[in-house]
Amino acid sequence: MLNKGRLEEELFTFLAEKRSRDLEYDYILSSMCTIPHSVAVRAHCMFMETNLGDPGLFPGTLSLEQLLISRFATLFHCPQAGGYATSGGTESNIQALRLAKVHRSDCVLPNIIVPDSAHFSFKKACDILGLEMRRVPLKKDFRMDADLAAEQIDKNTVALVGVAGTTEYGMVDPIADLAKIACQHDLFFHIDAAFGGMVIPFLENPPPFDFAVPGVTSIAVDPHKMGMSTIPCGCLLTRDPDLFSSLNIETPYLTVKKEFTLAGTRPGAPVAGALAVMDYLGFDGMTAVVSGCMKNTGRLIAGMETFGIPRAATPDVNVATFICDKSRVQGPWKVSWTCKKHLRIVCMPHVHGGRIEAFIKDIGEIHA
Repeated sequence: MLNKGRLEEELFTFLAEKRSRDLEYDYILSSMCTIPHSVAVRAHCMFMETNLGDPGLFPGTLSLEQLLISRFATLFHCPQAGGYATSGGTESNIQALRLAKVHRSDCVLPNIIVPDSAHFSFKKACDILGLEMRRVPLKKDFRMDADLAAEQIDKNTVALVGVAGTTEYGMVDPIADLAKIACQHDLFFHIDAAFGGMVIPFLENPPPFDFAVPGVTSIAVDPHKMGMSTIPCGCLLTRDPDLFSSLNIETPYLTVKKEFTLAGTRPGAPVAGALAVMDYLGFDGMTAVVSGCMKNTGRLIAGMETFGIPRAATPDVNVATFICDKSRVQGPWKVSWTCKKHLRIVCMPHVHGGRIEAFIKDIGEIHA
């Protein structure tokens, strides 16, 4: 800490220099986050000092969190579902597995079944919770093999996990098939829809993934991704809202005497931002956003294949992957590569048509 404070102008000159080192979203093609919507920023600023960790002090903000969960519960075909706002998919996935472990507290050596495409947050969750993680290979279409998943289940299995919108390839696992397996074995079935949860409901022919599928127990979704909220904002929903009571601990000095959340202090600002975007755009507005992103994804795939760069997969959501040598991508573009060394691009709202055309043009010039 400095012995003497800084002048405000000097301080903000210093901060501006640091901020200038950050990359501009214009050339970021690898991120599942995007520029927040203007209404999210405005709402965020209104609720900067609110703390959902002590909700009795901020009843208005608490009501916004309840509304946000209600919006998602309806969107996911279970209006009576319960939940709360998390910091994002990692926290949501950890909490879901906490619930699953408590549900089967009789297991001495508990394990969970996840696809090979599962987000790395499940490794964190298993390390924290003392769970064995059993990975299931993917089929050629990069979706979880349901038959192989069934073979991994034993008496110590506490949860089955499916992904709706995989991080690397943008695929939706066979949720209906997995749900049947979960029901047969009385398993907690968690859906990681951190990315796909705000894409799939707005597609023309959405694959089944949510509470409309019997057997789905919980769903993680991140408004700070395709929901264009400010960071961080995730949500965890459960079909049975009473499930959360199994995680309650006493909080005697707060305005609530019990709490089931993972974090103590929880910011209300991004929750207000997330709700603001959902209510401002509505279903039709979000459908238009998703439609545009999917159109750009299709255009990117078509353009790349014109230059002999084939897709690695045909995605369910707005993630495009290609069988491409790293030398083919140059210039200012920030892309990423999957574990199988496929080029990966996420067509977020900031990756508009002009950006796609510019990228395709650069690829074509390198190709020539």
